[in-house]
Amino acid sequence: MEITRLSLWHIPLTSHLKYQMSEGKACDTVTTVVLRIDTDSDVHGWGEYCAIPHYLPAYANGVAPVVKELAPQLIGQSPLGVQVIMYRLNKYLIGHGYAKSAIDMALWDINAKAAGQPLYNLLGGLFSANLPTYHSITCTDPELMRTIALDAHASGIRQFQCKLGADNDWQSDVERLRVVRAAVGDGPLVYGDWNCGASKLDAIRVGRAVNDLDIMLEQPCATLEQCASVKHATGLAMKIDENAQSVADLQRASELDCIDAVALKISKFGGLSAALQARDRCVQLGIKMCVEDTWGSDIVTAAALHLAAATPTELVMNVCDLSSYVHPRLDPQAPVRTNGSITAPSGPGLGVTPDMTLLGEPDLVLS
Repeated sequence: MEITRLSLWHIPLTSHLKYQMSEGKACDTVTTVVLRIDTDSDVHGWGEYCAIPHYLPAYANGVAPVVKELAPQLIGQSPLGVQVIMYRLNKYLIGHGYAKSAIDMALWDINAKAAGQPLYNLLGGLFSANLPTYHSITCTDPELMRTIALDAHASGIRQFQCKLGADNDWQSDVERLRVVRAAVGDGPLVYGDWNCGASKLDAIRVGRAVNDLDIMLEQPCATLEQCASVKHATGLAMKIDENAQSVADLQRASELDCIDAVALKISKFGGLSAALQARDRCVQLGIKMCVEDTWGSDIVTAAALHLAAATPTELVMNVCDLSSYVHPRLDPQAPVRTNGSITAPSGPGLGVTPDMTLLGEPDLVLS
């Protein structure tokens, strides 16, 4: 089997509700990049990368140049043995992990299809196909956040991420956490996420003002050291997101005792191959994982579901059905959230088939 062609599409995804975060970060309409790798045996693989504005040193239009640069290293080569291929690509072109993530994902899809297996079997085997989801609540008026939380709770969701910091008012953030906590009652997981947008002082003030509640904090500040200070000053559990981009980051956060949970986002680590190594380190360290990606539709959602399904159940905090937050859906038949959970696809490979009438003609073809 040899790789014969790489095709790339740029698809605008629009959030059902403008998604507001700290420091002016927002997701409204963003571009997802879809990659298909074809082989001479009629087996093909799908990959996807979607950038959140101002989240990573990455952008959608940066993917195509990387794919062009790496195409000669792929075309005519066997797609089997993903981790060996990615090791060589990383030696050939240093960095640009976000763009390589789509290539890596498509190669895993091909390998699993060639084996006739759902991808989770290649990622370690199936622990549980049925996975808990969380609902991310845009940072807006506290009463609207209450309504969003109540609607999600009524649908079966029991984990709630409250975005904070959009108005740079720490007292409003306290109110946001209090109204959502009260709305969903005792038991469900509630955590407040600043996406690095809080000062250490403001995060500590918020944490101390809600430490009578069952609340977790997520990535309040820009560094692990600052997040550790916030955790130790407030006594609240801490989830790390932006600062977790490598196995070394996980180790450092563990040493600082500021990582009770982590956002294991595939493209942030540079692809499924690297995320798999990070997953294994989290298992060794006993860190709960939210297995997901930065943004996107059905391809990245499926990849995250397979990785989570192959992770020890007790260490999967949740997953995110990213495709439910945006339209259009790339594969209308892909898994959807039901009563607060979602099931990993059981077909060969990723188990998703994008709608070619939606994709249209590719923007780039390399052969």
